[in-house]
Amino acid sequence: MNNRLLILFFLCSSLLFGANLHYSVIKKESGKEGPTLLIVGGIHGDEPGGYFAPMLMAKHYKIENGNVWIVPNLNFDSIVKNARGTYGDMNRKFAKIESKDKDFEIIADIKKLLLHPKVDLTLNLHDGKGFYRDQTINKDLNPKAWGQATIIDQQQIAGTKFGNLAEISKKVNKETNVELFEDMHVFNTKNTNTKTQDKQMQQSLTYFSIQNNKPAFAIETSKNITDLSQKVFYQLKTIEEFMNVMNIKYTRPFELKKETIKKLLEDDGILEIPTTKITLDLSTLKSYIKFFPMNKDKLVYSSNNPLVAVIKDKDEYKIMNGNILISRLKPDYTEFDNTLGTVFMSIDGIKSNVKIGTAITVKKEFLVEPIKGYRINVIGYSKAGVVSEAGIKISEKELIKSYAIDKAEDTYMVQFYKDKHFAGMLTVKFDNDKTTR
Repeated sequence: MNNRLLILFFLCSSLLFGANLHYSVIKKESGKEGPTLLIVGGIHGDEPGGYFAPMLMAKHYKIENGNVWIVPNLNFDSIVKNARGTYGDMNRKFAKIESKDKDFEIIADIKKLLLHPKVDLTLNLHDGKGFYRDQTINKDLNPKAWGQATIIDQQQIAGTKFGNLAEISKKVNKETNVELFEDMHVFNTKNTNTKTQDKQMQQSLTYFSIQNNKPAFAIETSKNITDLSQKVFYQLKTIEEFMNVMNIKYTRPFELKKETIKKLLEDDGILEIPTTKITLDLSTLKSYIKFFPMNKDKLVYSSNNPLVAVIKDKDEYKIMNGNILISRLKPDYTEFDNTLGTVFMSIDGIKSNVKIGTAITVKKEFLVEPIKGYRINVIGYSKAGVVSEAGIKISEKELIKSYAIDKAEDTYMVQFYKDKHFAGMLTVKFDNDKTTR
């Protein structure tokens, strides 16, 4: 597939009793010989360092040789609720799970991926409490803490490639610890000695892999670190060191610095809902949008951000980026008509043939030419006695700002209807120097 990011993934329920959201798999493959690293994020939904890091990898990294497979949103239902586990702790279901458990299908599917013949090593990403130390220093720095640690279940797996778990962990930690924001952020290796000492961990993802002779590590950044960009930095730095150990070559179009990561995290990505024939920039989207046309029977959407989900919530829809609420949509349920492909417009006096779904930029005014059999509704324009806004020149000052769909309040929806059927829409953004107003 040659480093192609799979940007289309659909909201669906896999089974009647199953979780609402299934995870996505993004396979970044170089097409060259080399090992395969599997990265799993989001097994616990309240550990954002564990899923925003693989999201950035999925969007920005290119693999030059070898392969990296990324599951950024394993426990997607819990991620959007910012909960450890909506249906119980998913990381305690790998030894045994009942068929009626809502996580059953996800566990069955991820097990197949973990055991795929191509997978040579798996990283399971977490945020854990405190800062792990092998000796007790205080309530935050002690052997019971999980944060800032590379977790192994045992010293090694005999006769297996990358089976020298303790040695690899020590090597990775040494390189990660070169760049720390604070001295207490140092990474250490925590060996849970799962087989003999930890019954809870015997039910975990990593131990399931180990039992099947598949090397696996858990990477835990600390929940005590409140700056998400710092945690994501540590996760990415650690992942890169594992890739170096595996001789997987990669490139990224940004410098690995906290400031850069913070800026990348501010980009929520795009959302496309094909039935509306429009793409929304989630980073600029207003927190609440009314009169958004939707099909009542189903919702299909896509995004270039695998953490984006659109969730039904009573009579509204929530747009989520991981555990972050981006916007709420108040749906205007309607039947759809897909016969309209293009419309004629006058944009600042220049006539154009515009494809439905296009984002139009306007300096002063726009006009949509009348279309026989269709009604044009510019959301935010209100004039007594006007049934359709076709043939009317509209400037920004004639629009009600509360109906704009972006935070800057300069982007508006133009919707098209054939009888009572929704026929698509486009957006109009007024781009002018607001400082001169």
